[in-house]
Amino acid sequence: MDRPLQIDELLCFSVYSVNHAISRLYRPLLAPLGLTYPQYLVLVALWDRDKRRVNDLGTELQLDTNTLTPLLKRMEAAELLTRKRNPEDERSLIVALTDKGRNLQDKAGEVTSCVLEAMGGDIEELSALHDRLNALRHKLEQQ
Repeated sequence: MDRPLQIDELLCFSVYSVNHAISRLYRPLLAPLGLTYPQYLVLVALWDRDKRRVNDLGTELQLDTNTLTPLLKRMEAAELLTRKRNPEDERSLIVALTDKGRNLQDKAGEVTSCVLEAMGGDIEELSALHDRLNALRHKLEQQ
């Protein structure tokens, strides 16, 4: 290269700015449900597989314990989930949805529809982008 890259030419900046745009998109959609975007991600993971260890949830969401623990405590205070000692391993906690947390799943379907529409509505295109981003993340994690 003859010159340094400009900010708008950096892939890392594009990914970073898209992440912020997605967060801004979700904020008003999740507000009526009383959720933040990170709380929504926790619920999505638990709707897929309830009653799991905190460490497993953190791995899936790629969140450190220092970030995940206060998030789960706030969600427990809001009665969206419970955290209980694992009877098989007292050192770990099991996170489980409450009825209130489980019941938000139907309302969250509307959020998904709105997000899909805002992103252009082309499921095949978005799925291909999703696959490419996951492949890139996997490649970078191998470094």
